[in-house]
Amino acid sequence: MGDIIEKVKCLIIGSGPAGYTAAIYAARANMSPVLYQGMQPGGQLTTTNEVENFPGYPNGITGPEMMIELQQQAQRFDADIRDGWVTKVDFSGDVHKVWVNDTKEIHCETVIISTGATAKYLGLDSEQKYLKLGGGVSACAVCDGFFYRNQEVVIVGAGDSACEEAHYLSKLCKKVTMIVRRDEFRASKIMSERVKKTPNIEILFNTETDEVLGDGQVVTGVRVFNNQTNEKHEIPATGFFVAIGHKPNTDIFKDYLNLDATGYILNKPGTSKTNVDGVFVSGDAADHVYRQAVTAAGTGCMAALDAERYLAAKDSNFEVSTSTYN
Repeated sequence: MGDIIEKVKCLIIGSGPAGYTAAIYAARANMSPVLYQGMQPGGQLTTTNEVENFPGYPNGITGPEMMIELQQQAQRFDADIRDGWVTKVDFSGDVHKVWVNDTKEIHCETVIISTGATAKYLGLDSEQKYLKLGGGVSACAVCDGFFYRNQEVVIVGAGDSACEEAHYLSKLCKKVTMIVRRDEFRASKIMSERVKKTPNIEILFNTETDEVLGDGQVVTGVRVFNNQTNEKHEIPATGFFVAIGHKPNTDIFKDYLNLDATGYILNKPGTSKTNVDGVFVSGDAADHVYRQAVTAAGTGCMAALDAERYLAAKDSNFEVSTSTYN
């Protein structure tokens, strides 16, 4: 099986809004896309209980349901959606080589990377329990803050993103408690001053999370401790937000693609193009700013269109399909 090399016109690595949208556009453009879903079919959104900010769903939808619908839409146009994950690539030559599950070798004319990024969590058992239950643990204030309107929440983090999310939550929530492990922020001065001046944000320095408390279904509070005195106390809260960063799922590409200092793939401004011709990137693998389902879908569209134009320029027999834009 490992000796049989498959040739593919367009390979999409990873699912989620970016990957599935790329598959929809690529399939409608007669690119015969093959998509490998990765270790988490549907991506991060499958861990989101309610999605209310994606256009076209006036009553909201759950993350898993939305990903099923996107997958079905891609399959409607004969996109080949497969289980499995890409474990190795070789973009050094004219042919883009990709290995799936360390065994199957695929030679690709174009590759669209939609591997996303993974939110970092504290790793507490209680945190993971309520994350999986969808009961009050989140890594995205913009995504989930609305559900905690007029309630009290806790957010962990000390960087610019944590300060930005805390300030965002302060506009929705009755009270926001920030847990900062050190005696100062890592954030820029302007961001740290902004949260310090916000009346309903309380900042606890030299403080760490001991346990996320709940009733077995939803979060009811957070137990913290002062790492200087070891004194513990409980904070009533219905939401626990973690803002300690994301890790882009891009390790297998580092020998071939240009990455920034934290591992995000660098694309040419205004496009999905990478430094390797015929290799494109979409979604959170390149986006450390917005990280929203709708922006990921938009870049999935861009990647498919860029790949289509690349194929048309390379092969005079391949025509850009006008239906792609309808």
